[in-house]
Amino acid sequence: MIWRGFGSDNHAGVHPEVIASIMSANLGHAHGYGEDPWTAEATATLKRHLGDECDIAFVFNGTGANCVSLAAVCRPWESVICASTAHINCDECAAPEHLAGVKLVTVETPDGKLTPDLVRPHLTNFGFEHAAQPRVISVSNVSELGTVYTPEELSRLAELAHEHGMLLHVDGARIANAVVSLGCTLRELTAEAGVDILSLGATKNGALGAEAVVLFGGARTDDLKYIRKQLGQLASKMRFVAAQFSAMFEGDLWLESAAHANAMARSLADGAQAAGIELAQPVNANEVFAILPAQKIAPLQERFHFYIWDEPGHIVRWVTSWDTTQDDVDALITALA
Repeated sequence: MIWRGFGSDNHAGVHPEVIASIMSANLGHAHGYGEDPWTAEATATLKRHLGDECDIAFVFNGTGANCVSLAAVCRPWESVICASTAHINCDECAAPEHLAGVKLVTVETPDGKLTPDLVRPHLTNFGFEHAAQPRVISVSNVSELGTVYTPEELSRLAELAHEHGMLLHVDGARIANAVVSLGCTLRELTAEAGVDILSLGATKNGALGAEAVVLFGGARTDDLKYIRKQLGQLASKMRFVAAQFSAMFEGDLWLESAAHANAMARSLADGAQAAGIELAQPVNANEVFAILPAQKIAPLQERFHFYIWDEPGHIVRWVTSWDTTQDDVDALITALA
């Protein structure tokens, strides 16, 4: 059965250019576990965007990327400060605690974004042996409420972290959407902003299943390869993961796909507001959070396959993708009206 909806950019298919890259890697034999030309090429391609002073490890999925990222820089008695809405807190089945062995310290935010003022009260008990030691500030860009961190906002968080001997991690499952939204470069939004660890996403932007762990500066460690293996994220046929990154990042496919998704979200938001629907959050990227009359939610959800974000508040989430069409958007707007 073929259907189209607004539940998640994970619901979208794989971009044809990515499929073509996988097929091109499917000729003959190649060494496994990343000892192949495709992995070398993809690594070099990403470094052109991120800078040479980083280590890159390809993994299968976003949860794996976050667990490997945090395990690479945290010891079992250390903690990670994140928004209460963070993916690592709400949507990873306690994997960071179980697999990375960290304690999550959550912070309430109005818009899904941490600020130095929100984080500072949690920077306590350094050196106190009875308390977990703060080690990482973790943010999502795009946040789980669809809002975007600017390079300046990340720099302030990085400065705060570094003042306390800590590190800044970015869950970048939708970082391409953030880059397009801000009109900046990937390097400006990561390395140049002081980010130490990046979970670099491609799957939500049109890949089949491709994420990467990127370590900058003081976060770099020779242990990364062992941590990835122990956490079950080392692909035996790595060339098929790496080929997806080359397809997306050698040219502008990653930007074009994200720009289209963002544009569709903006069109949907404008149409919803014109139909009298109130938005719960600013629309910065490819997610729209809308407040619907309670009686409208179920019939719309059955047709358009989206999630209820806050049931008591009647807030729903619509996500647009690289393959969302204007006809898809117009159909939902018409139904809302």
